[in-house]
Amino acid sequence: MADTRRRVKLYMLNEDRQWDDRGTGHVSSAYVERLKGMALLVRSEIDGSILLESKIHPDTAYQKQQETLIVWSECDNYDLALSFQEKAGCDEIWEKICQVQGKDPSVDITQEVVDESEEERFDDIPDAMPPIELPPCELSKLEEISELFNNVLPSPIRREKLAVCIENEGYIKKLIDLFHMCEDLENLEGLHHLYDIFKSIFLLNKNALFEIMFSDDILFDIVGLLEYDPTLSQPAKHREYLKTKAKFKEVVPISNPELLTKIHQTYRVQYIQDVILPTPSVFEENMLSSLSSFIFFNKVEIVSMIQEDEKFLTTLFAQLTDDETDDNHRRDLILFLKEFCTFSQTLQLPSRESFFKTLSNLGVLSAIEIILGLDDVKMKSAAIDIFSYIVEYSPSMVREFILHETQNQDDEDLLINLVIEQMINDTDPELGGAMQLMGILRLLLDPENMLATANKTEKTEFLSFFYKHSMHVLTAPLFANTVDDKPSKDDYQTAQLLSLILELLSFCVEHHTYHIKNYIISKDLLRRVLVLLKSRHSFVALCALRFMRRIIGLKEEFYNRYILKGNLFKPIVEAFKANGDRYNLLNSAMIELFEFVKVEDVKSLCGHIVENYINELESVKYVQTFEALKKRYEQQQERIKDRLNMDRYL
Repeated sequence: MADTRRRVKLYMLNEDRQWDDRGTGHVSSAYVERLKGMALLVRSEIDGSILLESKIHPDTAYQKQQETLIVWSECDNYDLALSFQEKAGCDEIWEKICQVQGKDPSVDITQEVVDESEEERFDDIPDAMPPIELPPCELSKLEEISELFNNVLPSPIRREKLAVCIENEGYIKKLIDLFHMCEDLENLEGLHHLYDIFKSIFLLNKNALFEIMFSDDILFDIVGLLEYDPTLSQPAKHREYLKTKAKFKEVVPISNPELLTKIHQTYRVQYIQDVILPTPSVFEENMLSSLSSFIFFNKVEIVSMIQEDEKFLTTLFAQLTDDETDDNHRRDLILFLKEFCTFSQTLQLPSRESFFKTLSNLGVLSAIEIILGLDDVKMKSAAIDIFSYIVEYSPSMVREFILHETQNQDDEDLLINLVIEQMINDTDPELGGAMQLMGILRLLLDPENMLATANKTEKTEFLSFFYKHSMHVLTAPLFANTVDDKPSKDDYQTAQLLSLILELLSFCVEHHTYHIKNYIISKDLLRRVLVLLKSRHSFVALCALRFMRRIIGLKEEFYNRYILKGNLFKPIVEAFKANGDRYNLLNSAMIELFEFVKVEDVKSLCGHIVENYINELESVKYVQTFEALKKRYEQQQERIKDRLNMDRYL
């Protein structure tokens, strides 16, 4: 069995300043001839391939963070991190790095991070960058301390020196003592200075200082002193909010005290970043990257610790699906699970793959199905968010579950039909939830992400299932609203819903060919869709027209014969005439449809339009479309006549 001490995840900072997981493997240090020096090597635990081969340069600044992280920059904008499974492994590799660079392994950073241009600028000036001397930590010196910290920020070298001084002299705890004194004395001026001092400490962007500030005994005091923003007329009440409003509910008892501490810490640090700290300026934006990294790696650890706690997750899912579970407790459980899945978005492959496999094995989709069958808006919303994460990660996993459950479920209880019902019955006037669900359904129905096996394809099996068991649920609102020759309900919310359904149906026309073709013709679906051309909402009329245009765009005679037999250009011509000479989007879209028939020379449709509607259309002179259609039709008739005459003489 491989040594777990050396087991690591390799992360790389991407262009969006987010950490990407580049894989899990085992790290070693060895002399590499090609690189002419000692290097860090990471081999994948999956296939043994080399994930990393990085020479330990004498002047590269390596940082040790949170006892199990080593972070460094390979070159400009190319940051790497090794996250160790065990502290012992991290210490071993850290010693190797320090040995190569001739450093004492007790340090947390091997080099001073220096801006080259600044280093060159001060090279020949003796004592141009003297060491920083911190003023005594006293009430009378707070303004001086604030000015010093603020003046240091523009200089990378001085920022580094200041951070080392603050850490070595235990300055943060001394400042916290002053904070308590200022609050007791109601010394508002001193509290304002402390706010500015700690804002500068955040902008030093040093993980070692964050480790001190976010420790259990100090974190709440940090939140407290950040209440005294000098720009506010009254101090904020962040501590009161965190104590009374943002209480952590332990939905299932957490036996791991380290996990509990990490959850509390992460929530509060995230609150500091998102709510308390002002939005960083352009100058400050990259000066909080270590804070983002601190939160990111905390979330990775939380997800890993929960995932490894089999008892916790098993209990959670058992309670979530138990009929006896109280609704309030079930709501807390599903909201916790949603938060857990949100944290999982920080993971990359293969960690996310392992995460979703764990959830799948525990029955997450069955749990979602149960929640969607309940009459609780908040629970349903959380279940949909979780479902969305799962579908985005693995549509095939969800399709497999749906196909399997058809063996012992009625149609109305199927997960996919519950999702469609949720979409149809969205109470939001803007249909935000319905739009999210439409995106999920589109992913599930997209053949591009369907797998093919030796015996059968997922596409054939799943689409056959969908058109048999679910398509009628999706189209029910459309059929219900188009019984007569105009929409029976034409309010904004109904129109919004129908436009979403039409968008999905248009997607099906483009990607499903056989199944949707049979459905359209057997249900006379296009005729019903074209009733929506009479909606007073132009966006619905345009969706209906787009559906027709998508069908005609396929240039399939099977569809064309259906259109001719049903005389389905009639509603188009009527809508065109009703629109009059208004130059709008609907007018342009209808002209484009006729133009397509002309340019692509779709003979059957061209003949049908001219023979039945040219008298109503040829008066339109602001485009040449109808005149050209008529001319093309006449040329076609001439050719047919010439051919007949030739056949007669032969």
